Amino acid sequence: MKILMVTSEAVPFAKSGGLADAVTALSRSLSRAGHEVKILMPRYYSIDRTALEPVEGGIGVEVGPGGEWGGLYRSTLSGSSVQVYFLEHERFFGRDGIYGNKTETDYLDNPLRFSFLSRAAFPFCRALGWIPDIIHAHDWPSALAPVYLRHAESKTEFAKTASVLSIHNLGYQGVYPKESYPFFRLPWELFHGAGLEFYDKVNLLKAGLASADCLATVSPTYAREIQTPDFGFGLDGLLRSRSADLVGILNGVDLDEWDPEADPHLPARYSAADLRGKAACKAALQKEFGLPAQADRPLFGMVTRLSEQKGIGELFGPLYGSAYRVCSEMEIQFAVLGSGERWCEAELASLSTRLPNFKARIGFDDRLSHLIEAGSDFFVMPSRYEPCGLAQMYSLRYGTLPVVHRTGGLADTVENYNQETGAGTGFMFDNLTPRAIYDTVGWATWAWYNRRAHVDAMRVRAMGRRFPWERSAEEYAKLYGRALERAAYRGA
Repeated sequence: MKILMVTSEAVPFAKSGGLADAVTALSRSLSRAGHEVKILMPRYYSIDRTALEPVEGGIGVEVGPGGEWGGLYRSTLSGSSVQVYFLEHERFFGRDGIYGNKTETDYLDNPLRFSFLSRAAFPFCRALGWIPDIIHAHDWPSALAPVYLRHAESKTEFAKTASVLSIHNLGYQGVYPKESYPFFRLPWELFHGAGLEFYDKVNLLKAGLASADCLATVSPTYAREIQTPDFGFGLDGLLRSRSADLVGILNGVDLDEWDPEADPHLPARYSAADLRGKAACKAALQKEFGLPAQADRPLFGMVTRLSEQKGIGELFGPLYGSAYRVCSEMEIQFAVLGSGERWCEAELASLSTRLPNFKARIGFDDRLSHLIEAGSDFFVMPSRYEPCGLAQMYSLRYGTLPVVHRTGGLADTVENYNQETGAGTGFMFDNLTPRAIYDTVGWATWAWYNRRAHVDAMRVRAMGRRFPWERSAEEYAKLYGRALERAAYRGA
């Protein structure tokens, strides 16, 4: 199949979250499986155009009162034959940040910027003389691509092209004032008819969900959760109406990047058959964070974005979060790496000074994130909701047992500990509260001191779990087939 990925992010060019990793890894895997894959994304200011190959000519894009003109650059995704095309537009993309910057966290013209990207997919393909079988859009920034396919391109050479929209995080929908709608160059009857209207505003993701031939999200449990009021963010009714077209496909893990037997970031390598290197990684992590060198103390690690979605209030909230009690009442150590909400960064700094067994680093460091995964005994992920999650899969690969809220992809990848039989690969709780986190960390600590043989066996079992992207790519290929069937039925 010919597959066009329309995305706002792709590693290593632009990244703000897991979307970038997923698009790149899925594209590589689909290409290796024999599909012809191309990626279209913006050329942001941070992407050096001198490292790219310019594409002769440009494309006219039918948005705005007089249309817009875009340039094109090209590169190749390393380790693959996937071609990545960059859409050039200085006014829209020649600035810092992907969706915003430190002073304007959500650019007011984002609906203009990303409707331009979505609409550009079609003249881009015409310029190449390449009509895809599938247009695969990702999250709200490219969610208008299925809308344009259905309502503006259905009688053109794209009549047999099908669309798939992946929901990486339903919490972000692209909701903006309806004054931006005329820029889209869609008739006003489609404001309601194509599903764009949302409380008298435009909702880009909602429109894509209503128009795409098939829908995907990044784990089976999350696919069920978003059809409920608790996790649907106001779109659960629409998603229930499209349940027959919605599939949850678990993201994979780059098994070359995350491999404890060959990880260049680690002071020592190890495997399930020989875990001595993990002890060396723990000692290195303790030294790095200024924690006492105590091999017998369980070390809990955490690498996270400090946002409410990640359960930081229940864990680190001043006066009510459980972290202080956990560290002051249990014989454990805790190492945290993250950045985000300022109150939480300040609280982490405060906890680091008040507790000798708690240390935090603010920011992101790839080497440290690998060291935390390898050197910790347990990994804490109390996410309020988690569409897929990657850190818990990295933890399993590194023999670091996850302590998680039973939600989304966490529920699909971690098996809860059974203290009678020793089965499981981690520790889970059902309701996100400070007490639940406290009790579950306490449960893991109890197992460390009282069921050490269980913990050792769980480590080996966890390291045997594999989440290859090749498996995910096979599921997406099946979904593309379903989308093509729906598109053929729609066009008949």
